[in-house]
Parts: sequence; C-alpha cells; structure tokens
Amino acid sequence: MDPDQHADRDALTTPVQFLPGVGPQRGALLQRLGLRLAQDLLFFFPRDYQDLSELCAIADLSEGRAVSVLGTVDEIKPTAGRWGRSRLTVTIQEDGNTLRGVWYNQSFLRKKFHPGQHVLFAGEPKQTGAHWEMTHPQIQFLAEGELPTAGDILPVYSLTEGIKQHQMRRIVKSVVDATTAAVEEVLPATYREAHNLWPIHRALEQIHQPNDHHSLQRARRRFIYQELLVMQLALARRRWLLTHEHSAPPLPTSTEIDSRIQRLFPFSLTADQRLAIEDVCQDMARSIPMNRLLQGDVGSGKTVIAEYAMLLAVAHGHQAVLMAPTEVLARQHWRTLSSDLQNSKVRMALLTGTLSAAQRRENLAALEQGDVDLVIGTQAVLQDTVRFSRLGLVVIDEQHRFGVNQRAALRQSGMDPHYLVMTATPIPRTVAMTLYGDLEVSTLKTLPPGRQPVHTQLANSNQRDQWWSFFCEQLRTGRQGFVVVPRVEETDEEIASVEATFEQLANGPLEAFRLGLIHGRLSSEEKDATMRAFSAGQLQVLIATSVIEVGINVPNATVMTIENGDRFGLAQLHQLRGRVRRGKHPGYVCVFVPDDASVVDARLEAFANSTNGFELAEKDFQLRGPGNLFGAAQHGMPPLRIADLQRDHELVEEARRDARNLIATDPELQDDELIRLRRMVGRRYGRVLKLGDVA
Repeated sequence: MDPDQHADRDALTTPVQFLPGVGPQRGALLQRLGLRLAQDLLFFFPRDYQDLSELCAIADLSEGRAVSVLGTVDEIKPTAGRWGRSRLTVTIQEDGNTLRGVWYNQSFLRKKFHPGQHVLFAGEPKQTGAHWEMTHPQIQFLAEGELPTAGDILPVYSLTEGIKQHQMRRIVKSVVDATTAAVEEVLPATYREAHNLWPIHRALEQIHQPNDHHSLQRARRRFIYQELLVMQLALARRRWLLTHEHSAPPLPTSTEIDSRIQRLFPFSLTADQRLAIEDVCQDMARSIPMNRLLQGDVGSGKTVIAEYAMLLAVAHGHQAVLMAPTEVLARQHWRTLSSDLQNSKVRMALLTGTLSAAQRRENLAALEQGDVDLVIGTQAVLQDTVRFSRLGLVVIDEQHRFGVNQRAALRQSGMDPHYLVMTATPIPRTVAMTLYGDLEVSTLKTLPPGRQPVHTQLANSNQRDQWWSFFCEQLRTGRQGFVVVPRVEETDEEIASVEATFEQLANGPLEAFRLGLIHGRLSSEEKDATMRAFSAGQLQVLIATSVIEVGINVPNATVMTIENGDRFGLAQLHQLRGRVRRGKHPGYVCVFVPDDASVVDARLEAFANSTNGFELAEKDFQLRGPGNLFGAAQHGMPPLRIADLQRDHELVEEARRDARNLIATDPELQDDELIRLRRMVGRRYGRVLKLGDVA
C-alpha cells in the first residue's frame, strides 16, 4: 500500500478534537451530534441546501431566503469586541440601498476590501433595526464591468448550540478536502454502472460542495441507493436465515382436513379469502417456516384465515397461538373462537397478564403437557415461563403493534413454528418492502357479501343537535353506537375527559339510553364485563377512548361519534370507522372538528371522502411519512438518514431486487467486492435483525 494512502486512511479515524480549527471545546460540541471521528463528518450529510444562484436587489431582500447581492463597497469598519473578539463590517450599496456584511474574528479580510470595489455577497439576509445584514456571507470580488458567476449551493447542517453554520461548513470542507480520496468504495462496480452511480469519493465531494443542482442530485442518489441497498440486504439476509437455518413441521392440508375446517364456517369465503388460504396452505406444507403477512381492509375477514391456519396446525397434532396487542382484543378473539369451535374437540386456553396466579399456573401446565391445542393471549405468551409441547403456528394480530424482536421471541427459545402476522392497517407497497421485507404478503381487498356502506360526515358544534337527534333515532330502532374520545398523554386527563363526556351525555342527549364506559384505567375484568354487556345488547352506547380502535366486533353497532377528530391519525380514524362496518345495516360516522378550523385538514378531508383503507393508507403515507405512520423505531429498524420511502420508491424497488439477487448468489456476502458492504450491513442492522455472522 502507498504510504501516503495509508496516512490518508489514518486521517479518517482522527478524533474530531484534533482536526484543524476544532480543539477540545468545539470537539465536545461535535460529539453531541454523534461526530467523534473525521470519517463521521464525511457522512454527516447536509439536512438542506441554500441556493445562492439567485441575484437579488437590496431593495427586494426578505428574511428566510438565501440570495446573492451585487453592490459597491461603501464603508469598511473594523471594531474590537470583548475578550479580543474582532468584528469587521463592510457596507455595500446599490441604487441608494445598503447591505452590511459582518464577519467575526476574520480581521484578515480587512485588507481585501476597498471603497468603490464591486463585490457580490451571498448568504441569508436578516433585518437588524433599519439595516439589512448578512453574517459571514460568501464573497466574490469583481473587476470593473465583470459579471458575477452564479452563486454557490451551500450545505446546511444540523447544529448544536455553540456551533455556527459557517463553522460547521469550514470543518466539514477541511475533512472532505483532506480525506475523501482515502474512503474505500462500498458498492460493487457492476451495481454502480447498472444504476449510473458515481464513485463514493466523487459523491462525497458533491454532496457537501455541489457544483450545481445536477451534481447534487447525482451525489444524493448514490447515497440514497446505498442506504436502501444496505437495508434491503439486511432484510434479504434475515429472510434467507429464516428459510435456511430454521425448519418447521410440515403441515399439509388434505380434502378431508379442508372439509372438516370449512364446515365450522357458517358462511362462504370470498375469492380473496380463498387465495389467502391457498397461500397459507402452500407455506405450511413445507418444512421451511412460513413467514407471511396478511393485510386487509377493516372487516375483510382476516380472522377466518387465521382460524383456518390454526385448525390446520391442530389437525396435525400441533399447538397454535394467537397473539393480540391488547387484552380487550384477546378476550374478543377468545369469545369468537369459543363460539365457532364449541362443537369441536379443540382445547383452548386464554393467557393474558391479568389472569389469577392459579389460573395462569393451570394454563401453563396444560400448555407444556400438550393438553391445550390453541392458546389466545397478549404479549404474556412471550414470557420465559411459557413453554409449549408442540408449537406449530404463531398468529400475530395487528402486526404493526409488534416489533421485529417480539416476532422473533418464540423462535429464540428454540422453537421453529410457522408465522402468520396480520394487520388491518393496509400497508403501502414501499413500506411493505421495508418494514416487512422479510415476509411474504397476502392481501384481502374485497369485503364479505352483505357488508353495508358507511356514511361519514365532518361537523362542528352548530351541527351537534342535528347529529345527536339522528344518533338517538338509530338507537330507538334497535341499533347500538359508539362515542369515541381522543386519548391524551396524561392518563388522569384522559380519564377525566372520557368520564366528563359520559356524564355530559348521560345527563343530556343520551339520557334515555343505557350507556357503558371503557378507558385505560379500568381493570381487565371491568373492560371485559362492559364489552360483554355491549355485545349482548344490554348496553346501547359504548363511550370509550381509542382502546376500541382494533378488532371490536359488534355487528349491531351502526353509529359512531368521534370527538376532536383533528387529534386522531388517518389510519386510526379508519380503524374506528370499521367498528360500524360489520353488520347488515348501513353505518354512520360523524367526526366533530374545532369551530375555528378555517380549513379542514387534509387527513379529515380524505377520511370523509373515502372508505377504501388502501387509498387512505397511501394518503397517510404521503401526509405523514412512514416513520410516523408505522413507527419504524417500534419495528426495531434504525431510521433512514438520507432516503425517503415515499420520494425514493423507485430506488426502493431497485435496491430490493439487487439485494435479493446478491443474497441468492452469495448469502454470506463473502465475495471480495462485497466485504465492505457486508460490514456496513452488520454494523447498522446486525444486532437489530439478528443476522448471524454478517458483521
């Protein structure tokens, strides 16, 4: 190796405090941003850019917009500040209007200016009193009659208190100039050529110091693809490990088994349900663990698919577990399955965190001894004390509420069951390829026959009386309804809010009806008793927080009032609406919005105009982004630094295809050209996704 090249590579690992112009104090500030070594600064990409190519007259200046200004030097004023801090103020004028350029501790600039000189200042102006100022603007000195060249595109970095933007630019520029050539290439040449991507050293130069917009876009595209490829390689590697280093019991279906199971369903399956069952049966017939995501709109009949899969496992003498995110939903699944299977020989148990110690011990012993075929529970089934006799299938309901590590918990205990995970929050294709990239996907888009439409309206306080009149009319015809109050961070406030709503309605428009109340502070027994009473028709109205968002199945409920609709997410609103979409009667939802909302926000407008969960999921994705929508951190996935799943959806698909091809031909990424890529995958995702030897 060339000694100079070796020296350059050593420079990459120089602690930031030893870089020129940094020192211990500023180095400590950089470390607050996670910047410890010189190479960290190289990959500390700008969060934005200032385009200084626009020439602006001084008379037309405005704050918040970076521009270039041409003028003539009118006054040069150096001053000494406290503690030896110098200030240089240079005033330029154009058509009688003036702009000040201000520099601190850069007295050497004084000799470069002289009155009458033509200069160009580039930066972001700020009004100070009656004057316009630019702090540390870029300077271009012009000869008489010389035209200015286009201004630069300046990087804008995330900062911490104590570091100015111009200081960060100077520090990063010095590192880029000194060390970029020593950075080793990560992407194989064939992939760079296939996607027309720059080499890493050129992309680093241009992402920090772009020559023009085209160069900036090419540099960003290279690193966006690289980030997405690393993520997709991690997911493809995890997928490979699940199918090659784990074996599950083959559980094939047969005409006899299929007939026995379908006899338990008192309805005909939709075409989508039949296709999903085919997918599940093909997966479970193999000795490779099934890892399938079943997504569908609210009320599309996902539970039937889960029930079929669980009964298929039981038919082969294996146990199945159904995990729900809340005890309310777990107990509802328990009631539904108990009813469906009452004439079968399937032995069931409930396992939640609030069972009595005696009941829990009894259920755990029965599970371990094989005296239970089907267990329904919450995350309590993930505890170390839960041991199965012959676990063949795990069904996870509402997958978006469980993380990657929770999915893997049962497998970590040495068991290799088949996995079916379900969500009633339809997932945009791009998100499915990332957060769920290790899963196959089945989709239910059609609703079972007989489901009636839901009519949705937005209303303000002027329309309350009219709505409550309609709500009560529905109750008098024998229907039931919900009133939903938003959850808040402070539990006491939440309880006070929902209880106040209960009292207001019980003594107001709903005083003639039987009301129930559910909120987070109630015990599981109290919640279950209230839900049973509501399901049985003993209560006509259920007043609740969004604890009822998921899975509650009361076909007779047809009306819903949602208070403060602006405080709910779009996907959450659609889930709530699904509670009045489950029977043979039309549903009605009224969302109250603040009176001072001059413009209905885009989420609520979309919600009122569409009942298609897949359309709304895409809209939510556009409005909020995947992080907020699906909680990438909750899934265990590190946040993306430069890529954006929505904006870069085409590159997501390209990276996914490339990653799968790479893992298919070299699952360990052992080729010499892939070593650095392998290390990057291991550093970023190895611990989170448990990728074995990739490190």
